[in-house]
Amino acid sequence: MTQVSNLGYPRLGENREWKKAIEAYWAGNQTQEQLEENLRELRLDALKKQAEAGIDLIPVGDFSFYDHILDLSYQFNIIPDRFANQESSLDLYYAIARGNKENVASSMKKWFNTNYHYIVPEWSSRTKPRLTNTRLLDLYKEAREQVGDKAKPVITGPITYVALSSGVDDFTVAVKKLLPLYKEVFTQLVDAGATYIQVDEPIFVTDEGEELVEAAKCVYAYFAKEVPQAKLVFQTYFEALVKADQLSDLPVAAFGLDLVHGREENLDAINKGYFEGKEVFAGVVNGRNIWAVDLKASADILQAIEGKVAKLVVQPSSSLLHVPVTTKNETELEPVLKNGLAFADEKLVELRLLADRLDGKESEGFAKHVADFDALQAADFRHVQLEDISSVKTERAPFADRQKIQAAKLNLPILPTTTIGSFPQSPEIRRTRLAWKRGDISDQDYKDFINQEIARWIKIQEDLDLDVLVHGEFERVDMVEFFGQKLAGFTTTKLGWVQSYGSRAVKPPIIYGDVKHIQPLTVEETVYAQSLTDRPVKGMLTGPITITNWSFERDDISRADLFNQIALAIKDEIALLEEAGIAIIQVDEAALREGLPLRKAKQKAYLDDAVASFRIATSSVEDDTQIHTHMCYSKFDEIIDSIRALDADVISIETSRSHGDIIESFETAVYPLGIGLGVYDIHSPRVPSQDEVVANIKRPLQRLSKEQFWVNPDCGLKTRREPETIAALEILVASTKEVRQQLKNR
Repeated sequence: MTQVSNLGYPRLGENREWKKAIEAYWAGNQTQEQLEENLRELRLDALKKQAEAGIDLIPVGDFSFYDHILDLSYQFNIIPDRFANQESSLDLYYAIARGNKENVASSMKKWFNTNYHYIVPEWSSRTKPRLTNTRLLDLYKEAREQVGDKAKPVITGPITYVALSSGVDDFTVAVKKLLPLYKEVFTQLVDAGATYIQVDEPIFVTDEGEELVEAAKCVYAYFAKEVPQAKLVFQTYFEALVKADQLSDLPVAAFGLDLVHGREENLDAINKGYFEGKEVFAGVVNGRNIWAVDLKASADILQAIEGKVAKLVVQPSSSLLHVPVTTKNETELEPVLKNGLAFADEKLVELRLLADRLDGKESEGFAKHVADFDALQAADFRHVQLEDISSVKTERAPFADRQKIQAAKLNLPILPTTTIGSFPQSPEIRRTRLAWKRGDISDQDYKDFINQEIARWIKIQEDLDLDVLVHGEFERVDMVEFFGQKLAGFTTTKLGWVQSYGSRAVKPPIIYGDVKHIQPLTVEETVYAQSLTDRPVKGMLTGPITITNWSFERDDISRADLFNQIALAIKDEIALLEEAGIAIIQVDEAALREGLPLRKAKQKAYLDDAVASFRIATSSVEDDTQIHTHMCYSKFDEIIDSIRALDADVISIETSRSHGDIIESFETAVYPLGIGLGVYDIHSPRVPSQDEVVANIKRPLQRLSKEQFWVNPDCGLKTRREPETIAALEILVASTKEVRQQLKNR
């Protein structure tokens, strides 16, 4: 019988129970014991679901109290020096992730090319790795009581873990320090009855992985010698395995391969016989998108490779962490569309159907799934109509000329202060929005409430003495979902939540058809805000690349065509804002770097398409209209040329959470356009000191001119509370004025 394995399951719960429990603990409304019990119930429910779906190897250790990489850092005592004197506790764990009154949080980065963020492990000369707890063993024992020997422990491998760390002076030395700890963990698990142990090594689908092949040989030879009973699955995802001809010889029990995103290369490696005599865990169901799998095509792939490997196990292409839990609650979706979707629970069913098909079992479930899949492909909304973009303007006047014209129009001081766009979404805002959605209050009552919030925050911003204001985005649930509710070709879900970072969840819209601008998106609120003040108010839009990367995108057209469809829609909205007198328009591309292919050979085409679509959206404005953009949590040095090519008048980026490292990309490249480097971390409730913010402003001024530099937080403020937001912005403005005075006195 063909086995089915799963790599990971969503933590959030069907109705974000995970998020709510953790935030209740942070707010002091739940004890640690209550939190642990609530999360235990969620964990056990996930195990039960997977067992009932017929999963033979159920992941254990994928569940977390915040982030799986942070779990490993905490277990291995990779604690930042600034927290070293604090007693080990759950509060220390959360302080590393979120910061506290005394210390800033650890850096946060995107997990490869996904919208999931992990907490970056911090090493120093004082780091002394040791095993501080038996977390994975405890979780395995708990799971074994529930699902028996189906329980499969999951852990991030040592090479990927160290490669994703900061502060590592000697890579080889750091890995060697961890090997005895992994050995102990593996030994504990084997002694407790574990069969397969999934060791995630996704670094080996990247170009960087090509330089780590020798390290892999040493590490896995060590494990084979020291824990020969451990059946390790060398698991990769998001792309094809690099150097398959060499890595396939590793002394491990099995290899997990992504046959969705790395299909061609991985299939080529299998066909060349690299995995002959090996066990292969074949990822044929897309773990990152929500469309139902083409069962016939996937079954054909599995049947083609079955005889070329020693054993074939069916699984998703990656953890199901990246998709919502279930479609069963999506009662308002059009039936043809809903039946063509597969969230985590439905993907488990697909996996079992594929395994049964390999075993020669015919089922009504398989036939129905095929019929639903075919009905979706035949639907009218899947027929593609591409607009001609050849006549769309994609070039603006030189920046130096625009800068003079905009400076004369806006008359801003040096080091202008602004925010990224959103302000706190208070419980009252969320309650009122819910009441409006339920029909408990009228459209006019809801509009009046939103306008009251806009007016209140315009006054707050003026009192803070910010130079460029925003309307606050109180009408928006999310910077992408909001646009998905107003553009043709999109739909939104009721409970399609996905974890982004920590307890932060997003509800990506679904792009199912051709995207078109059919109504004003942001004009009414922006124009109202501008009517309340003499200071400029930024129009706030999300760019085509970010909308695509933060949506569940259609998979039946090219990404370039999809980028351009959305770009044309955003262009139409920009024209309406400009016509209404809005002088500054921000088009956020927070996720541009996120969508970058993991292999350099594939990156240029993506970046060229991204730049082209941004310029389609933004280049038709007049020279005196200032275009801003925003990006966050990226390795900017890799894409600095493309960022420059966007030709935005001002870019604002995250720098505080990265502890200033990101600034170097813009200093060394001599970035010529306007730039706002985020001077404090909004993902932590901690209010920065004025000395910190002054230092964060002054560092880049060593290389950047004061005429091009803006001062802003590092991201939107939606998730923060009002008192801490106002306090932090007071520090930001005071710090800016201090630096302005210092510059004036030079």
